[in-house]
Amino acid sequence: MKAQRQVWGETLAELAGTDHRVVLLDGDLATSTRADIVADAHPESFIQVGIAEQNMVGMAFGLSTLGYRPWVSSFGVFLTNRALDQVRMLVSQTRAPVRLAAAYSGLLNGASGKTHQDIEDFAIMRAMPNMTVLAPADEIEAAHAIRWAAGHDGPVYIRLARDPVPAVFDQDYTFVPGQPVLLREGGNGLLVISTGAQTARTAAALDLLNADGIRLRHLHLHTLKPADADAIIAYLARTSAVCTVEEHTVIGGLGELISDLVTRDGLGLRVTRIGLDDRWAESGSNDFLLDKHGLSPRRVADRLHGLLPAA
Repeated sequence: MKAQRQVWGETLAELAGTDHRVVLLDGDLATSTRADIVADAHPESFIQVGIAEQNMVGMAFGLSTLGYRPWVSSFGVFLTNRALDQVRMLVSQTRAPVRLAAAYSGLLNGASGKTHQDIEDFAIMRAMPNMTVLAPADEIEAAHAIRWAAGHDGPVYIRLARDPVPAVFDQDYTFVPGQPVLLREGGNGLLVISTGAQTARTAAALDLLNADGIRLRHLHLHTLKPADADAIIAYLARTSAVCTVEEHTVIGGLGELISDLVTRDGLGLRVTRIGLDDRWAESGSNDFLLDKHGLSPRRVADRLHGLLPAA
């Protein structure tokens, strides 16, 4: 297994090797985000800005006006908070084709503590007009999403997990922006929807339930904005209840996206959100944090089992 940050560095290095317009701006975190792969392979396409995220976004905007295809690389929390004004004013409002590669996103940055954990990035970026928000599940989908983002003529925020996650897709996978991906069929009237790296853990949870004879449908959303509302509604219309699972606060992310669609179309479905409650995260190991916040496969399986009608 490869980490998404590793795949990002390798894929971007390939793109830089064939397109001189690709340029990467780094915020002094290259060895962590794996932007160093690009720096080593194509130093002419790499700009070390230092710990100056606001300036980095401004420089990327300027490069985009000159015909370059800039990528901005940093920890997600610095892009969505420290550089937020520049992202809002220079990138989102102008529809500039700047790509924000948000490494170390989500809960699993516990070694750095809650100051570096970005559990509200979906909410922030989904609220930005013109912004595309991507959350790939694994290394295969990450590579596809990165290649698509490289050619997209508009702002893109892509969430990249720090650590490797189990494979969800194989080499035959085709990435279609906005389109939900049905990972498994099932019954029992409950549709499970997940996003990002949490999709692999949700799939593991459904494997646990399947061993007990419980089969649930599982839908993956790699695009939080703009999502194909009609395609999602088509799945929602075939179920009696839905549960969203995300490595993000339950406010403003996947859960609210699905709740909005259910309300908009008057579907009358019960929507349950699994994610971080309205609280900050904290330092800790990955396994400890996932279990504490109900996102480990076992905890998700138990929660889903509790949503099923009594036999």
